[in-house]
Amino acid sequence: EAFQSGLSWLTILRRRETFRTAFAGFRIAEVAKFTGTDRERLLADPGIIRNRAKVDATLANAKVLAGWRAGELDELIWSYAPDPAGRPAPRGLGDVPAITPESTALAKELKKRSIRFVGPTTAYALMQACGLVDDHLAECVARGGGAAAG
Repeated sequence: EAFQSGLSWLTILRRRETFRTAFAGFRIAEVAKFTGTDRERLLADPGIIRNRAKVDATLANAKVLAGWRAGELDELIWSYAPDPAGRPAPRGLGDVPAITPESTALAKELKKRSIRFVGPTTAYALMQACGLVDDHLAECVARGGGAAAG
């Protein structure tokens, strides 16, 4: 999610497989072991977003998360899931928020736990990606098909 910050999702999605390879299949335990040489490799890789702050935050976050117990991140994220009954289906893109009170609280908690490069907007994108919220428009066939639907 942090790499998408300030960029279009399409930019990230086009590079998804390169990101997967560069970051050891997104395995936290593996990324946590990355060295300075790995960092330099990432910063030289034209297939990913070579933003120094984002790369450094990702490596630091992996080290933090590697120390968490199994399932702890999942439990933390889901503890901020809003009540779907209180969220009407958006009718247009203008009805889809960029931040919510829950995403603001989640970002604050993640920062408190030493997770870097996360704010309310990034936390909300994470909530969307994990299925905590269903922002498919009311007429979308995918509406209600995810975990946020209940």
